Amino acid sequence: MLFLFYLQPYLYLMKKIILVFFVAVLIIAALLGKLIYGDTTNFTENSKVVLIEESNTNKDNLIAFLKINNIISNEFVFEQLGTQMKIWDRVKSGKYKINKGDNLLAIARMFRNNKQTSINLVINKIRLPQDLAKLIGKNFSTDSVTAINTINNNTTLAAIDADSNTFLFNIIPNTYSFYWNTPTEKIIEKLSVEAKKFWDENDRNTKAANLGLTPFQVYTIASIVEEETNKDDDKGKIASVYINRLNKGMNLGADPTIKFALKDFGLKRILFTHLKTVSPFNTYLNKGLPPGPICTPSIKTIDAVLNAPKTEFIFFVANADFSGYSHFSSTYAEHNQYAKLYQTALTAYLAKKNSIKFKN
Repeated sequence: MLFLFYLQPYLYLMKKIILVFFVAVLIIAALLGKLIYGDTTNFTENSKVVLIEESNTNKDNLIAFLKINNIISNEFVFEQLGTQMKIWDRVKSGKYKINKGDNLLAIARMFRNNKQTSINLVINKIRLPQDLAKLIGKNFSTDSVTAINTINNNTTLAAIDADSNTFLFNIIPNTYSFYWNTPTEKIIEKLSVEAKKFWDENDRNTKAANLGLTPFQVYTIASIVEEETNKDDDKGKIASVYINRLNKGMNLGADPTIKFALKDFGLKRILFTHLKTVSPFNTYLNKGLPPGPICTPSIKTIDAVLNAPKTEFIFFVANADFSGYSHFSSTYAEHNQYAKLYQTALTAYLAKKNSIKFKN
């Protein structure tokens, strides 16, 4: 009993030490929890998309980059956390989206799992494969020279059953999502898959067959219509003209194909000398459709061709009022009358424009 009496102060002291130690552990755990699970970002935007280049994928450079961009507030804790989670050998170059309020754990997991944000590739009208290469070079890690070399590669073309003339058929203007470091061949592959899905939708394959055309022929006609007008309500009638000419065995005689053959897309007036251009795309010299599309037509234009009305129209010419609409005719005599009106108006317009330019 006497022994316990003398031991009591020591037991009391031990309990106190244990209590203090326990409280200290709780405080440290709370501080660590706050550092790991609390908001680590220090930017004002709701979110920030950052590009981690290859040179910044190693531990030291990545931590410095994240600190400079106000993404992490405590480098030491992030370094320790990253080491425990073994992320340093897994970080890949790319674009990542960090939301305001993200914590260190979420950011570390993002890099460990290579959870990149998607990049939107917006394709509108393009005329040449080089145009797509420029878009890829502008939006992705691949430069435009590498992109066009990949596009022109026989292996890439064979994978989508295309050649240099038919390549554009595999592109439907739309918005597509990729990662920043997606290789060009993977981009082409996805575009081709999406194009096939497009023709399977809304009975498009059936509609093409009902016109006596393949999807490729519809797309090629649509590419010409796309270059002919911006007026949606004229597109179906223009398509009917070209379909009628095809069915009658006539030359298409499409001015946009001359511009494509010359690669002069700003040409305002097609002259007789232009019509003599030797090219498989010259539909004045060659019967039938050109060997491939001359641009990527919009979905609206493709559907306008698929739903083209049955008409007797063989000719059309732009209205002399420059409204953007056309006059349609089933006889050459009527067409010639309106063609002369347009040519007279165009001559006067160009003369006036040149006069103003000369004065200035």
